[in-house]
Amino acid sequence: MAASDSPGPGTFSEAVQDYLKAIYALHERTGEPVATGTLAEQLNVTPGSASAMTKRLDELGLARHERYRGVELTEEGERVALEVVRHHRLLERFLTDELDVPWDRVHDEAEVLEHVLSEELEQRIADKLGHPVYDPHGDPIPSRDGVVEAQETRVLADLEPGDCGTFVRVSDSKPEMLRYLADHGLAPGIELQLVRREPFGGPLTVRVGDRELALGDELAQVMSVALFS
Repeated sequence: MAASDSPGPGTFSEAVQDYLKAIYALHERTGEPVATGTLAEQLNVTPGSASAMTKRLDELGLARHERYRGVELTEEGERVALEVVRHHRLLERFLTDELDVPWDRVHDEAEVLEHVLSEELEQRIADKLGHPVYDPHGDPIPSRDGVVEAQETRVLADLEPGDCGTFVRVSDSKPEMLRYLADHGLAPGIELQLVRREPFGGPLTVRVGDRELALGDELAQVMSVALFS
């Protein structure tokens, strides 16, 4: 089946789309098959529900599930997942750039709208925004052909004192963290330097311009930095 003839995400239920997107996102972080328990936690469902759906995805040819190993998307499953991810991240970018919705609120709005966005409206949004490659949180926006722009990054928590780079990406899973960053003027594109780290999981101190800011380890674990060469 040619790509242009392949069924779009709207062919499948919202639940199927949500599972495919979650599997893609979890695999994107680790590069490993996704455990059913991890998937259930991500989607806030019971392990039994996650197991039943992964079996259904296998039957649909969208994923492969191996006992004791985890679930992976097939080529077709990844294609559908990337379309849903593109809808979601384009919508987040549109909501922040054009409607001034705070970046800690756009995720929940996009979760609803991604399922009803037509391909025509998706294209109009992309044209209006100038075809952005990153969403407000620094996550890459897949192209219409399913190409994802890769960027080499390091987790802030793994840096050593003296390391400098550009803050490029943060998880959008906890709005309170995004609000904290916004309140302190931290957003993707800001340059920073790790000044010091306290022992035993204590806070990290980063320098941004002429000021220093303490960040807890939980937050530093979900912030990614592109180091200066």
